[in-house]
Amino acid sequence: MVQRSSLAVPYEVPLLAVCLLVCVATGLELSVNNHNADFSLLTSPGPAVSLSCLVQNSSEAEELLWYRGDGQVDLKDGNKVNISNICISPVTESDNGVTFTCKLARDTSVQVSVILDVQFPPHLSGEESVHTEEDKDVTLSCNSKSNPQAHAAWYKNTTTLTLQKDRYQIHQTSEVFQLSIKQVQMSDNGTYTCVMSYPFSEWRKDFHLIVEDKQPVFPMEAIIAAAVVVSLTILFGIVAQKDKICKCFKTSSETAL
Repeated sequence: MVQRSSLAVPYEVPLLAVCLLVCVATGLELSVNNHNADFSLLTSPGPAVSLSCLVQNSSEAEELLWYRGDGQVDLKDGNKVNISNICISPVTESDNGVTFTCKLARDTSVQVSVILDVQFPPHLSGEESVHTEEDKDVTLSCNSKSNPQAHAAWYKNTTTLTLQKDRYQIHQTSEVFQLSIKQVQMSDNGTYTCVMSYPFSEWRKDFHLIVEDKQPVFPMEAIIAAAVVVSLTILFGIVAQKDKICKCFKTSSETAL
């Protein structure tokens, strides 16, 4: 009697599991730029970045796929089998944090990912002159996107700003550094400087806060009421003058007769 080999794979085993067993048995794996595991690639805006994906421990032709985030990258026919290269050119600030993944076409669980770590200094911008009235709230926004995030500080008239409790508030994100002042006073007039300290360098931008006297506020209801009174007074005056004119014309007519 011929016995069936114990290595035979039952028909009900999913195809993906079979592929996985084959990959494990042969030691099949991928590498990107000589990395066999996920990694981060340090770079800067401008120069192109090349990524090379290679199939290792395989004696057969293996098709490769590239993904940028969740979107598949279009590859030429001669750039898909056993080795595949892609080029990011030019690298920009928006590429920071983007993931590129090389996958085995017949088993996408076999993959290697690289995250771009694009480092760039801050480029400060924002509304330079801010006009406001006394007792109003105001916010100075210093756009300061950078990677890594720069150390930030506010200065007033070239000296470090002393934050007054319950009046000044600082808020910082990866893209903006804000100074909020509640109920501004005339003493808040001045030049505020947004200072960003980046490795081996420093960036500054001035913001001019101009606080003006509080304008008197007239109740709208009172203005409307006054307008109505004036309009009625003029109207009654016109009517009264009309009666006098009519009487004069009537008297003149009777005299002529």
